[in-house]
Amino acid sequence: MRKSNFGKKNPLKKLTKKAKVTVAGVIGIVLLGAAIGFFSYYKVDSVEVRGTTHYTEDEIKKMVLKGSFASNSVLAPLFCGNVDTSDVAFVDAFKITQLNRNTICISVKEKKPIGCIHYLDSYIYFDRTGTFVEGSQTLDKTVPYFDGIEVSKVVMDEKLDIKGDTVLNTAVALSTIFQKNDLVPDHIQFDNSYSISLIYGDITVQLGKDENLEEKMNRVAAILPKITGKKGILHMESVSTDTNTFEEEKEKTDTTSTSENWTGGYDENGDYTGDGEYDENGNYVGPKPTQESLDAESENTDTTDTEDTGSDTQSGDYSDGYSEDNSQEYDSSYSGDYSDYSDGYSDSYNEDYSDSYSDGYNGDYYSEDYGY
Repeated sequence: MRKSNFGKKNPLKKLTKKAKVTVAGVIGIVLLGAAIGFFSYYKVDSVEVRGTTHYTEDEIKKMVLKGSFASNSVLAPLFCGNVDTSDVAFVDAFKITQLNRNTICISVKEKKPIGCIHYLDSYIYFDRTGTFVEGSQTLDKTVPYFDGIEVSKVVMDEKLDIKGDTVLNTAVALSTIFQKNDLVPDHIQFDNSYSISLIYGDITVQLGKDENLEEKMNRVAAILPKITGKKGILHMESVSTDTNTFEEEKEKTDTTSTSENWTGGYDENGDYTGDGEYDENGNYVGPKPTQESLDAESENTDTTDTEDTGSDTQSGDYSDGYSEDNSQEYDSSYSGDYSDYSDGYSDSYNEDYSDSYSDGYNGDYYSEDYGY
């Protein structure tokens, strides 16, 4: 009689579960190895950034390459390219592409402002159609900054309500020329009649009206390197070479002083009161006297006093030089000689003053003609 196996475990089934665990373990190891190999083989070692003028490469990388897939050249284009750019100034979108197994490229699609103006507490950037494309608290010096363009209101993605029909066309034309010549000024000024002035540091270029702008700027590009470091006005209102002159402003010596920091000079009577060539009001009074000049002045004063004493004796009681009836006429016997004084300090004072002044700065500007 055969024994029944009812209620006993099937050894075949037990072996099958072990086999499944083994197979699953092998598959896991294979997948893990494959993943390690995949991430190692396609590891990003180099990132190229293209199409940005407002941000550095490191700034773009921080904005785009986020998450664990950013280090893989295959997965990064799939998972890292969709970056929200609503809070990123001057950028519309990012795009990531794989150049080779270890290199990816981040392409930046930037908004293209051609100029900016200051409105309330922000800088408003606009494109060549005059549309408000971006607002920022900081000034981007690569974008021309216009002073004198007036708007009544600004609305994002809408055309600016610019006062003056031709101002926008002028701004677009200037911005295009600046890009060609790489001569973006510190700022551009429009006056009430819309005449144009370009500010380059201490140099003001007066372009005048919107006429022959490209030819004018070609001449500016040739002249500016020759007047770098100077201060003054370059006249470019006309394309005529006779009018293309540079008026250089000479540096004036700052003679302004106050009683607190005044080191001395001469008083209103010509008496020396201390060191310095200027009085407390900033007026030139002559060079600092030497000991010899002071001794000579002292001797001059003694001689004058002696002569005055003699004249007083001759005139009796009227030593002040008036006549006996006290009228304001000098007594004929009065011999008070003022020539000593006028021939002494006064002449030297006037001579020093005149010589020093004539050898110094005479006028605010001088003109220099550039034959362009």
